[in-house]
Amino acid sequence: MLQRAFERIFNTTRDLWQKRLQFSYAFYSIVFVVSTAITVTVMQWSMYSEPSYDDPSAVDDTTKMLGSVKGQLTMFVSQMWLQNKYNWLLNFLVLGLIYLTMIFVLNRFWIATALFVTIMITFTVANRIKIGLRNEPILPSDLNFITGGNGGEIGSFIPKDSQPLVDAAVRLLLAVVLTCIFLQILDRRTCVIPFHWRHPFRNAQTVLGNCTRAIAVVVSVATLFSFTWNLSIPGSWSYTWAARMGDSPQLWNAMGDAQNNGPIMNFLRLAHVKVMDKPEGYSKQTMEDLAAEYAKQAESTNQNRATNLTDSTVIMILSESFSDPTRVAGVSFSEDPMPNIRALKDSTTSGLMLSTGYGGGTANIEYQSLTGLSMSMFDDSMQSMYQELVPHEKQAYTFNQIWNAQFGETGSIAFHPYYKGMYLRDSNYKKFGFDQFLTLDSQPEITHQDRIDNSIYVSDAASYRNVLDTLADGTSHSRFIQLVTIQNHMPYSNWYADNQFQEADTSTLAGDERQNVETYAKGVNITDQATTEFLNQLDALDEPVTVIFYGDHLPGIYDTAVSGTPLSDANGRASLYETDYFIWSNQASASAETKLDQQETSYTSSNFFMSLAAEHMNAKVSAYLELLGELHQQVPALSRAVSTVDSQSGDNKTYLSADGNVVPYKSLSTKAKKLLKDYELVQYDLTAGKGYLNDTDFFKVG
Repeated sequence: MLQRAFERIFNTTRDLWQKRLQFSYAFYSIVFVVSTAITVTVMQWSMYSEPSYDDPSAVDDTTKMLGSVKGQLTMFVSQMWLQNKYNWLLNFLVLGLIYLTMIFVLNRFWIATALFVTIMITFTVANRIKIGLRNEPILPSDLNFITGGNGGEIGSFIPKDSQPLVDAAVRLLLAVVLTCIFLQILDRRTCVIPFHWRHPFRNAQTVLGNCTRAIAVVVSVATLFSFTWNLSIPGSWSYTWAARMGDSPQLWNAMGDAQNNGPIMNFLRLAHVKVMDKPEGYSKQTMEDLAAEYAKQAESTNQNRATNLTDSTVIMILSESFSDPTRVAGVSFSEDPMPNIRALKDSTTSGLMLSTGYGGGTANIEYQSLTGLSMSMFDDSMQSMYQELVPHEKQAYTFNQIWNAQFGETGSIAFHPYYKGMYLRDSNYKKFGFDQFLTLDSQPEITHQDRIDNSIYVSDAASYRNVLDTLADGTSHSRFIQLVTIQNHMPYSNWYADNQFQEADTSTLAGDERQNVETYAKGVNITDQATTEFLNQLDALDEPVTVIFYGDHLPGIYDTAVSGTPLSDANGRASLYETDYFIWSNQASASAETKLDQQETSYTSSNFFMSLAAEHMNAKVSAYLELLGELHQQVPALSRAVSTVDSQSGDNKTYLSADGNVVPYKSLSTKAKKLLKDYELVQYDLTAGKGYLNDTDFFKVG
């Protein structure tokens, strides 16, 4: 009897299972359209933030409404009818193509839906957080950050005020995934397109189903690939079609591109990155002639130079986010956050550096300082050389190799008190020729790892102690030492127990912005003291040491200044990209107490640091350093466009004059334009060309 009861239960269950729902294609279509539409709208929402006004009472309600997140989002959707710009629809079709490709590849509607929603929600949340931190959307190069082994560190970058969004997204994802799993079990239509791989030729219907599925997969994948590959190429089918739909690329401004055209369009546009266009006249003979020209000029320069770079140890310090906060509009303190470095800048070679980024982009500025190459010369689709260029290069020239050529593999060493995989530094530094790269997770790991109060980052004082230990290790020759600090990295979560800048803050800033600026100012003050002590200890050494110290970019915390500086204000925008730098030599150096002409050094960009250091040290130069030195004389600083005025100037770059004013390309001298042309040829040859210069003495010093 018990057996019959089990049989009845089994048969009933089997009958119910066989009679379970088979969702129609019409229902699939509804879910598809609704899911894609919601995804487009929510992703676009992640691009906007509520504006702030100096005097809210002076702004009318209509302007406030249109400027709000809801207003901006409504305008993005409604411009289809108001301006015949179909950007929302374009994003819908592109995301729909991605969704459809997943469906055809997996051939399981609900599993594909769960995967699509998971990826898009993750992208949206990450995009929202990154914009808040760096005023920059998610880029394809960010995926290299994760695949490079940095996934475990992402959580440490999530600000406290973003945690509720992350928690809500996790709950939503769990609900969606569980619902999709349930529907996949409930749905009697296991395959979207009938497919049988075990017996593919069983009958005509099976053959037709298999062929249909194969064609669907090939066509969808090929279409998505072709669209992405050609999207950044003017005149291509996808570029032209997108333009007809209202797409207007802003490759100089990823944020503006994503806001106006949609984050998925910006992301796919940058997925196929071009290094550089081939300059007119590029050939082996051209590069050999160029190398000979600057070698001759270097020989002339070296007749008046008394030392070699390798006579001294050179320490290049990228001080994370270091800049004078009091230069930012609306920020003021009754106490100077950086009195020592301010005084030092008056007595040694120093000035302001034009950065390539605001709130981030450390690796790009670092790349420029190590290679002498400029991000402004690369194609606008290039966003991270450490992740998109260097890993694919067979060889890469960097200035530490000057010491390697003289002393062998022990000629250079690098430190970073964080994780070695950040921006693929571990593999890139090996390619650059650094003998060791010491980090928190290297073998051996970096020795000094002290933090200050509640900060999660290693202090600058600890970073300096690691360098001092290296200088005392008994090595008999000079070295090139690379140090990338981390102390002043975002977030600025009120780390410090005794922060006098909370009382010294005389600005009108409020809320999170005020707290962030005060915490940052304290960090700058701590760096100021630690750097002074470090230089004092270097002064006590009996070996010559020269320090190149610079901040890589401003922290992304000045919301009031950013919102109050129009993109059309070229000089105002440039000020948000200017950090402090100095070049200093200890008392054992022949260049001790040297200060180059302030007119020459007031402004620079990081690609010129080594040529400036050679001049400061009165050291002999290579043909390459000669080119950089001559270019710096004519164009003190250059970067990608930092304002809409620069982006419309003809070559999409920002050039600064010796007095810090933005200069349009057409106003540059004939000599400056010739040097820029030569510089472009050199950069192309080294990164995208045949590498002809590697077979010459272009990099040979002295």
